[in-house]
Amino acid sequence: MSVFLTGFPGFLGSALVGRLLDRTDRIDCLVQSKYRDDAARRAAELAGDDWEADIALHEGDITDPRLGLSEETYDRLAGDAEEAFHFAAVYDLGVEAELAERVNVDGTRHVLDFAEAADARLHHVSTCYVSGRYDGVFTEEMLREGQSFTNHYEETKFRAEVAVRERMAEGLSATIYRPAITVGDSRTGETQKYDGPYHVIRYLLRQPRVAVLFTPLGASDTELNVVPRDYVVDAIDALSRMDRSAGVTYNLCDPHPPTAVEAQRVLAEAAGRRVVSVPTTQSLLERLLSAGPVRAATGFDPAVVPYYTHPTRYVAPNARRDLSGTGVSPPPFAAYAPALVEFVREHPDISSAAMT
Repeated sequence: MSVFLTGFPGFLGSALVGRLLDRTDRIDCLVQSKYRDDAARRAAELAGDDWEADIALHEGDITDPRLGLSEETYDRLAGDAEEAFHFAAVYDLGVEAELAERVNVDGTRHVLDFAEAADARLHHVSTCYVSGRYDGVFTEEMLREGQSFTNHYEETKFRAEVAVRERMAEGLSATIYRPAITVGDSRTGETQKYDGPYHVIRYLLRQPRVAVLFTPLGASDTELNVVPRDYVVDAIDALSRMDRSAGVTYNLCDPHPPTAVEAQRVLAEAAGRRVVSVPTTQSLLERLLSAGPVRAATGFDPAVVPYYTHPTRYVAPNARRDLSGTGVSPPPFAAYAPALVEFVREHPDISSAAMT
């Protein structure tokens, strides 16, 4: 028997593969052709030189109804799979609508078709930001709340989760995991790309002892919900082993997140910098950062600015209940911020580009 997994060798999917080696005969990973060599290297890191005994790489594409596989391979994998983990998505706040639709929505529907053909339990990796700009507390049961969306990433991940819930209502066994903003490992700081909070870190490290940061009005009251990769992967690993998690949605978030201003201060302290915050409006800051010279000088992506005034708060009673006693819980942001900063300091050349 096997576990089927999309999104290898991506940031979260590749980390989970190492956790899955003890629970199945084989892990069948769907890999884009252009990442085949990277996937082989990552598989060797996880399982050693004889990795092909445990991990099988299948070149394919979730945007194709048959996942880019031959009919024979598709049927064989569906016949073997007991579980399917769906990580593949475009994780990019600035993604174009057409690409987001093909990968995040159509791709999820194709993985749902595979899971149904396999009669396999599906583990779908969503995001807390299916909430869009919901004004208030967003629970694990909530989804369709009439919310607006900041970008195509949020909207298409929302529509993907809608598709999963519709199949669940029709009888598909599935669990939904919604990570908050996911950063590097809490111990080593290791990450695959620099986006989100990393724009702040890279900017701070380029400044002298004092760093000037323009901050949108309202940032001091806005929660910035960040979790490290190891918490997300450990939580998915632990929860996916439980029979009682079938049919459940989990917000994998920080129960005590810092505000956006507090997060900046924590990162500045870790970088050895003092921040001078200059209040401004969100619209003005977005216009400034959209100008080529300003964006080049600061390294900030204007797509992150709305998250400094994000009106949504996240709670996770399902995750807290079912992870109780497992030892898996999100560490405080201040506890691992120094590891994130140090990793960026030691690895300045990592890209901010998403895998597409």
